[in-house]
This record gives sequence, structure tokens and C-alpha cells, in this order.
Amino acid sequence: MELELRHLRTVAVIAETGSLTKAAVVLGLSQPALSVRLKRLEEEVGAPLFTRGSTGVVPTLFGEFVLLRARAILAAVGELRRGAARFAQQASKVVRIGGSAGSVLLGLAERLDADLPSVDVRLAMEYSPLLLRDLVAAGQLDLVTTVDYPGFEIPEHDVLRCAVIEEEPVFVAVPATDPLAARSAIALGDLAAHSWVLSPPDGAGWPDAFHIACAQHGFSPDVRYTTPNSDSIRALVSAGRAVAPVQPVYFADGDVAVRPLEGNPVSQRHIMLCPRDGALARRLTVLVEFARDAYWSFVREHTAHFDLLRAGR
Repeated sequence: MELELRHLRTVAVIAETGSLTKAAVVLGLSQPALSVRLKRLEEEVGAPLFTRGSTGVVPTLFGEFVLLRARAILAAVGELRRGAARFAQQASKVVRIGGSAGSVLLGLAERLDADLPSVDVRLAMEYSPLLLRDLVAAGQLDLVTTVDYPGFEIPEHDVLRCAVIEEEPVFVAVPATDPLAARSAIALGDLAAHSWVLSPPDGAGWPDAFHIACAQHGFSPDVRYTTPNSDSIRALVSAGRAVAPVQPVYFADGDVAVRPLEGNPVSQRHIMLCPRDGALARRLTVLVEFARDAYWSFVREHTAHFDLLRAGR
């Protein structure tokens, strides 16, 4: 097997996410397929690249050696592509936006299409906020929308500008048959005895921020299930096996009730990142307004809690 760029990116993504499960989501692979790729890669280079433990995966000493060079090669290839793009004769300019498909990204792209009809707007969907930050910092994306959490804020620095789109409280999804579903809002402490299903760590403060909020309310959550799949979360909640922290726009139906948490003990920020010297930096204020409008349009269409969220701004 000859080493290819996809193998180097595999090493980089596993190291950045610290999890084969998360890396598989980012790379668009099943976890078994990623495990096979990693095993073949380790066989090719002749030594293990990662050690596996209860908290995830970390590079071995040899893995750090490979990772350093992989990142350098990926950065060089990225620079080569950017240099080639500057000399390419294209009929239209291209703007590359990254994020996760959700309450901001798609609506922002639609508004950019309308505002800049001569620009080809292209989307890159990624799970990890840290990976999105690194991609925009490396110039592989012109703009990203992502999230961070109180105490784990992604700061501005010499390369990137960071602007807040909206701050959003985390809600909870409970079985519709649970007595707590009858309440208009649920105290986090009243969920201490419940089992939980959580989405996996995103490398940017989740679920750490959630665990901190639970500790402040006097308990450690019984996390029996971890899955990145929204359908799996819904199945566990509707079956009465768990409750889950969710975004306010999470779909409620006859089996699942979505309620705010009293006092908003957990929240996240929708943020926008772009290079300070990038083509869109001068338009950041306008782009944030586009993103904010996209967010509230999405909220209006997807939750009955629109008025509550607007009142809490």
C-alpha cells in the first residue's frame, strides 16, 4: 500500500478528535472501515501510531513523529492548491464555507447566494469545531460557522476573527410519558436519577460543559449511551430508556417532549470564524447578520419555543 494524502488526513483527524468514533464521522467512514484503514496504515509504516484507552486514543511517540510530518505535508498541499487557485482563470469566484448542517449553515449559504450572485458558494460539512477552526486557519475554508461553550470559548487570535452569532440555551428531550414532560420547564437537578444519552465529545467543550452544569446541581449524570446519531438518541428517549440534552430546535412529537431547563444552566454559542486577511473579513458584520437571520428563521420554523428564545436574548 502506498501512502496517500487520505492516509495522512486520517492520522491528523484521529489525533485532533481523540476518538475513532468521532474521526469516522468527520471522514465519512464507518468505524470498522476506519479501524481497518488505520491497521493497514500501521502495518505499512511498521509501528503503532496510536494507543487506545478508556478516554480515547492518543498518538504514540512514533505517532507524534508521523503526525508532525503529516500536518506539514497537508499544509504544503493546501498552500499548493491555494497558489494554483490564484493563477487559475475562473469565470466566477469561489467562497468556501464550513460548518455542520443545522440552524445556521444552510440558511447562511442561501443568503450569500442571493447577496453575491456572481460568487460560487460551496459548503463543507464537518462535525468537529476544532477541525473547522483549523481548516479556516489553514486557508482551506474562507468562513466557518460552529459552536463553543461557556468556559471553553474559541478565542480570537492573530490569524482568525471570531464573532458571536447567537447564544442558545441547551434544552432536554424526555419521553412524553415521563411526568416531567408535563412541566413547561424542568430543573436540571430533577433529572439526577435519570439515565442519559449524550453525543460524543466534539473536542471543543462538549460534553464537558454539560458535566460541569450537572456537578453544580449536585449530581453526576448516569451516561449509559453515547451516540452521534440523532435517530438513535430519539429511539432511546422515546422508548423511555434515557433523556438527552438537545438544541431547542430538536423535533418534538407524540413520543418525545422537548423542554427548557430552568435557569438555562447549560448553553452554547453559535460563532463565526474567518481569517483576518481573508476575502470575507471586511464583510464579517454583514455575514453575522445573515447568519443571525438564518438562525432565527430556522428556529421559527422548527420549534414552538421561538417566543421564549427571543425573550431570553
